[in-house]
Amino acid sequence: MEELVDSILDYVRADYTDYAIMINGEWGSGKTHFWNTKVKNKIESLELNGKKFTTIYMSLYGISNLEDISKKIFIETTQLMDKNLKKYMESSDKSSIPEYAKTGLDMANFFGVTQNGDKIDYENFFSTDDKVLCFDDLERANVDVIDILGYINNFVEHDHIKTIIICNEKELSAKLKSSNLEMKTFIATYILEKGGDLFKREDGKPMVEKINEEIEYVFDKANDYERIKEKLIGETFEYAPKFNYIINGLLLRYENNPELVRFLREHTGLITNTFIKSGTRNLRILKHALNDFKKIFEVVNKFYPNTNLRVLQTMLIFTIAISFEIKAGKITKDKFVNIESNEEYKSLLVSSRVLSDNRQFYIKEFDSNYYFNFKSDYRFFKFIEIYVRTRIFDMKAFKTDMEIIINTIDTEKLPGYKRLLTEEYWKFSDEQFPVIIEEVLENVRSGALKLIEIVKLFAYFSYFSRKKLINYDIDNLKSDFLSGMDLSAERSEYVDDLDEQLSRIGFDVGDEMDEIVSHFHELNRILEDKMYREEADSIFKCIPMKMEQFYDKFVKQCMEKPVLNHYDAYQMFQRVTCASNEDIVIIKEMLVDRARKHSDILKPELEFMVNLKRVLNEYCKGKEVGIKLVMLQEFSNDIDEIIQLYGGEDSLHERTIEETMAILDTL
Repeated sequence: MEELVDSILDYVRADYTDYAIMINGEWGSGKTHFWNTKVKNKIESLELNGKKFTTIYMSLYGISNLEDISKKIFIETTQLMDKNLKKYMESSDKSSIPEYAKTGLDMANFFGVTQNGDKIDYENFFSTDDKVLCFDDLERANVDVIDILGYINNFVEHDHIKTIIICNEKELSAKLKSSNLEMKTFIATYILEKGGDLFKREDGKPMVEKINEEIEYVFDKANDYERIKEKLIGETFEYAPKFNYIINGLLLRYENNPELVRFLREHTGLITNTFIKSGTRNLRILKHALNDFKKIFEVVNKFYPNTNLRVLQTMLIFTIAISFEIKAGKITKDKFVNIESNEEYKSLLVSSRVLSDNRQFYIKEFDSNYYFNFKSDYRFFKFIEIYVRTRIFDMKAFKTDMEIIINTIDTEKLPGYKRLLTEEYWKFSDEQFPVIIEEVLENVRSGALKLIEIVKLFAYFSYFSRKKLINYDIDNLKSDFLSGMDLSAERSEYVDDLDEQLSRIGFDVGDEMDEIVSHFHELNRILEDKMYREEADSIFKCIPMKMEQFYDKFVKQCMEKPVLNHYDAYQMFQRVTCASNEDIVIIKEMLVDRARKHSDILKPELEFMVNLKRVLNEYCKGKEVGIKLVMLQEFSNDIDEIIQLYGGEDSLHERTIEETMAILDTL
């Protein structure tokens, strides 16, 4: 960096210049910090013809017109001429004026508060040979870049003021191409259509390519930029700081936490490697990531002081990696949302690697990139993912992660089926592998595993069979797995996110998976029915003795779920007829209201409603008229509206016919 500083000082010292210089570097790489800490002070310590140089720094970030730049220059120069201000800054060892203080001084000038009654020193004001202008964030201005450069050219060409422009040319180029894109596309399309070239097929070019070429031809701002840059900019310096130097600077902020600083200094190699693997030069993101890790490190040491060093190292890598993936715009924030644990993460990884499941391509790439040559059994931390993504430190997720880490840090102690799902099989020795296979098969046959786990495991067993790693007939294996699934269904729970779960299994291992998956769907539907039936029973048994509990549960659990599809209409009738007249009215109104709001979701309840109406009508026949009877008759009448909202009785008959035909087709 010293060579770059010397080159800039040579430019400032030059007797005569009619050009500016540019410092180009990526966002977050520390260009502004470099100006403030390395360049500014060196320039202001120079003397030319007995005069000391004065730097005037302006960020163009958010500038919306050229007049704003003029105002900024005026404000900066008038403040620099305030003698009392200079004395105060010298006595208090201040090198720059805080932005909020500038605002106060600006307003003081605006309202006529003079600077000690001093008149403006016009000789100082008109002097240009001792001024150095620095324009930062060129690409972030809201004014056309060509106009800004033309404006700056006035100072350079006519006044010969030393001028330094700091920017990110890569982003500047993208901005030039993308500005007013809709308008450019419209005009380019219009020109092509008028010339008869838009739909011409002879040239063999796609329409999008034609439009893009026309945009570049008609609105070639990039060429305008190059022309004015060639005229204005004499030298462009690439700012690419040495990383070790930067890391030392970043770690200085944690000096009051000696334990953290010692850990980070010992692992600067991990920080450097992860930063490089991110493929960016954005130090701002790294700074935020290290700040996040400070919080993580402190909380881990407070609640789990004996945490394994390898786990802490992996936490550091993961914090930096996921920060870059999310904040550098490489992925959407929700890419990791559905991964709940390290076990799920590793399961996806193994599925991607072993079964070539390209649906998990990103996870494989993420892992291969950041954990290359770094072995760790625990590589995904849900609490860190939540913290980086939402800025909320979830203590519940943190403690869940840490307890699992404590219990599973030694993978040798894990059950065989978990090792098979979360470790690449080639990590097992030839002696271990058959032992694990037998253990897993016994778990499957006895139904000791969850349904979804059995389906995942069959994908691997099918793969192993094809590779001749196991000596089992595939049909016999399938039979064992199907039987095990039946046993497992007795103790398994319904899988709500079925598509999400199945998408995590590499299916491309053979047609034999079809029967397993089909059986899984069938058993999962049975489990769904059981779940809803139990849920409905727990809710409706509150009628008529615990009506407040019923209303609370029904509103929270039933308004958007077709639970009645799994409940007996006659049982419902019995409970409703035992309720008070007021409760009968409220229940009826709730059913009608939910049907009006969510008829598409609740359509499976059609058959229940038809049966409930039939039971109510049979009960009301020939009964002596009373208030309760009238309430029940009105209940029955209002069910008509619900039936119509769900598609009417005709659709029920049609559905029954379709289901019957489907059954006949299978026979």
